[in-house]
Amino acid sequence: MNPFNEKPSKSILEMVPTLKELSPKPYNKLETDPYTKARVILMNGIEVEAALFGHNFHRHCVDNDLRREIALCRRMEQMQQKSINWLSPSDETPLETTISYEQLAVDLTAWLAMHEPDPYAKACMDFALLEDFDHLYRYANLLKADEDIPTHKLTLDTIEITPGRPTIAHHRHPSDTVRRAANAKVADIRTMINTMTLTAGEQQTMNFYMNIGNTAPEGVSRDLFLEIGMVEEQHVTQYGALLDPTMTWLENLLLHEYVESYLYYSFSQFETDPSIKKIWENCFEQEVAHLHKACELLFKYEGKEWQQVLPTGEYPDLLDLKPTKEYVREVLAKTVANTADKEDFVDVSNLPENHEFFVWNDQVNGRVQDVPSHVVIREQIDQNSEDYRYEDAESAVFALRDRTKDNTSLGRKQEK
Repeated sequence: MNPFNEKPSKSILEMVPTLKELSPKPYNKLETDPYTKARVILMNGIEVEAALFGHNFHRHCVDNDLRREIALCRRMEQMQQKSINWLSPSDETPLETTISYEQLAVDLTAWLAMHEPDPYAKACMDFALLEDFDHLYRYANLLKADEDIPTHKLTLDTIEITPGRPTIAHHRHPSDTVRRAANAKVADIRTMINTMTLTAGEQQTMNFYMNIGNTAPEGVSRDLFLEIGMVEEQHVTQYGALLDPTMTWLENLLLHEYVESYLYYSFSQFETDPSIKKIWENCFEQEVAHLHKACELLFKYEGKEWQQVLPTGEYPDLLDLKPTKEYVREVLAKTVANTADKEDFVDVSNLPENHEFFVWNDQVNGRVQDVPSHVVIREQIDQNSEDYRYEDAESAVFALRDRTKDNTSLGRKQEK
């Protein structure tokens, strides 16, 4: 599939939906496939990124004719975002939604890493993957404590619930969250899609926790959202750093529209819910029109053809969200003790003793017994004699197998 070869069936104005059409029937939180929920969350985040990018473009553009053009596409992106976000049912609690957010983060990152041709970009994905995997475990224990819901009943056993790199070890100096930027002129199209998708997905998670975290009950629940919300800031910084900063606004607009069209087309092929599948199909048709408009603007204002921005118009392998248990286990076994050292990743034991990681981590965490991600597990163990897990087999990491004690040193303290 090459969207540049597709001819829009209608003009953008002819595709404008009514307000009634923007309010679809929500999914059933207990019966819906967890990957349908994940697709909804991701495309909500993709459209939020489109809207935020469009507004920033608007604020940095001096030509009002061009601003009018991007205002039309941005309004359509906002409509898509509302329609998708309104698929989430009102009876789904914020904590239940959070479980879907973290499952998306794990399975999306793992799938993209498995298909990533660039070794450095893949290493970045593998690094953040183990942190989102641990976040899922921490929130799952909170859900069990607060609402007495075992997370595997929501995820339908599609993902393991077990510790990753402990969240207490995620808090790093800001200088160690910046990565090396890609060169869009030579980068594989897969890498460009992957990095933009993950930037938008992690940004959506960051924004979600920023907005709903303070609505959680006072105590460990509220504090856990705060702690993990700060880690999401690090993930957004990491993935955003991988994007090519030399691309112009109009080149970026073209890439945004291309990635959106790719994702909608992918999900239209794999969606199991007929009504939501129709939404993906409609949005794909709209994005093809947006993409052609982006091509038109790029040529009009910069004299460039789309081929000067993208190496090929053909979509790579379509994104098919599915269980990634074995891949996550493999990455966990090999890199659980890694941390960041500027742009690179190293075993924490190989850092110099005075490295800024240790100073920052100790400063942010304070007393270990007060760290929310540790407290939520300790309280679960105190109440039930063990933590909550759902594993196909015992952990791939020996240090994480003890269900009666939360590990707070792995990836954080040097082995003696």
